[in-house]
Amino acid sequence: MKFSRSEFLKTGILGLGSALVPASSLFSSEKSTPAETLNVGLASYTLRKFNLDETIAVSKRLGLQKIALKSMHMPINASADELKSMAAKVSAAGLQLYGAGVIYMKTQDEVAQAFTYAKNAGIPTIIGVPNHDLLKFVEEQVKSSGIRLAIHNHGPGDDLYRSPDDVYSRVKDLDKRIGLCIDVGHVQRIGQNPAEKLEKYHSRLYDIHLKDVDKNNEQGKPIEIGRGVIDIPAIIKTLKKIGYKETIAIEYEKDEQDPVPGLAESTGYVRAVIKMS
Repeated sequence: MKFSRSEFLKTGILGLGSALVPASSLFSSEKSTPAETLNVGLASYTLRKFNLDETIAVSKRLGLQKIALKSMHMPINASADELKSMAAKVSAAGLQLYGAGVIYMKTQDEVAQAFTYAKNAGIPTIIGVPNHDLLKFVEEQVKSSGIRLAIHNHGPGDDLYRSPDDVYSRVKDLDKRIGLCIDVGHVQRIGQNPAEKLEKYHSRLYDIHLKDVDKNNEQGKPIEIGRGVIDIPAIIKTLKKIGYKETIAIEYEKDEQDPVPGLAESTGYVRAVIKMS
């Protein structure tokens, strides 16, 4: 169920006004921190054509205080000192670096590298995609480091973790710190209900990539959140019902050269739904 325009006008949507402002004006020190009952953050892949400083500035401007960095913003092959410096920059800006990824792990060396990377940057959660035969080694790394792994589903064409069901079936007997990052867009594109999967696997749900798509099939493309086919209100109601305490990371994949207006619109929509749910 979508909210009507009149309902949104009554809420005074937070963030949508930013979509009407030139992107350059978002790179300022001004910070918006609206109160909300769920933790809305940013998956930095949204800003994949921006550098780290610009990404921090946009996140601050939109009040997205929790951020997971992708490798273009925090290279996985950076030195320990470089990683500590980048993490310190995020913290100094008043943001929480809660995760990193998506990180693909096809060998034991890549698994070890990912956990060393997260440890050096002080990151508590890796959003990753390990090959099935590496899961026992992943479990060893989780136990020795205390760092969680949230495995990301990738929908159509993904032979490893097409659905959250595939993730859970592989991790249910492993250390409980190995869980899921549910990407609701990919769930929708394979004809499943994102809200149902969030509730079903809530005990091992450590991250969410929140987005919208324009079709209920594998041809579905990214679109501003609220304009597509995903029932965002149902998702938010489910997250409140299960008492979700982790981050809802907005991942706006459209308009990679100029994503800020669409990201601002999406953020405003999500906050309005949180307020009204």
